[in-house]
Amino acid sequence: MSAAVGARDDERGLTASLEVAEGSPARTRRLAAVRQGVRRGGESAKAAVGFLADRIIENAPRVPVRDLPTLRKQFPGLGPEQIADRLVAGAANGTSTVGAGIGAAAMLPVPPAMPAELAAEVTGVAAIELKLIAELHEVYGMRPPGTLAQRSIAYLNSWSQERGIDVASPATYSAGLGTQMKRQLRQQIMKRMVRNLPNLMPFMVGAAVGAVMNHRDTRKLADRIRADLRRTQIPWDALPELPPLEQPPAEPGRGREELEG
Repeated sequence: MSAAVGARDDERGLTASLEVAEGSPARTRRLAAVRQGVRRGGESAKAAVGFLADRIIENAPRVPVRDLPTLRKQFPGLGPEQIADRLVAGAANGTSTVGAGIGAAAMLPVPPAMPAELAAEVTGVAAIELKLIAELHEVYGMRPPGTLAQRSIAYLNSWSQERGIDVASPATYSAGLGTQMKRQLRQQIMKRMVRNLPNLMPFMVGAAVGAVMNHRDTRKLADRIRADLRRTQIPWDALPELPPLEQPPAEPGRGREELEG
């Protein structure tokens, strides 16, 4: 009896050993497939971020910016801090509306247009925040010198680094569209995409979360920019007369060529 049991145990042991031996290549293949899938997913995400960075760079010169005289006419009787408060409030409301829009689109269990919706939110928020940054520099008397394309690069740097521009230090705004700026821009976009992941939740929860997060993040960005600008602020009565801001280019593609030129 015990001999028979022992024989069966031996058989099971042999079978188990064969299963392990046969399973190792299969497990290796599965692990390789998983690694390949992760790698492909990472490459796809990197390509998506690169695409969004290119769109933001291309759109930057076409963002309409009000100069200081225009802002003072639109907000008569207000000082720099009061106008800056109004600008921040308007921008935060704007980005929260964009966040609520993408969240509402997530009501469907599987929204087919989500990648396009998410891309639209990232580029839309970037445009609002770039406009805010440019107009805050106008209010604090810190317009960077140069052409429309050069200022666009400066504001892109400011947005990606979340820092104000010190016009007395050319190194803070004269950098061209180089590898470092592109890398910082991509990192900023990736952070925005990660923050927007709650928007993928269905049933309007994403709408509320997206609105709150975008509102909060825009205000945080503005607080950092304003803290830098206050340290180098030029009073309005000490400002030299500046020419009106150029109008954004109307034809598609021109802004990108100027930025890279």
